[in-house]
Amino acid sequence: MPRRHARVSSFRCVNCRLDVSTDAPGTAHRNHCPTCLWSRHLDHTPGDRAADCASGMAPIAIHARQDGEWAIIHRCTACGTLNANRVAGDDNPLTLMRLAVAPLARPPFPLDYFAQL
Repeated sequence: MPRRHARVSSFRCVNCRLDVSTDAPGTAHRNHCPTCLWSRHLDHTPGDRAADCASGMAPIAIHARQDGEWAIIHRCTACGTLNANRVAGDDNPLTLMRLAVAPLARPPFPLDYFAQL
């Protein structure tokens, strides 16, 4: 049986400690900070609040869904669970772009490899 929790109107970011409103454009279940994009491991599915972990979830990647919508991939810092969370309309665009291009800034091979091609 799912646990029932009262709906809260804000939460404190586990990473940057800002107070964040749960109201967000483009999503019914804000679960991450729009400034630093960190989350907390609370859900198994969006909004269910069924996870017992409650550890911080680091934003590690951006996923572009088939319809073109972006999702933030979070990894739990305690148990390693991965979750995809929809980008909210007020998420910091610079932070989103930094996350999206991070693999290009740190390729898994030396860039000198291209000179050999």
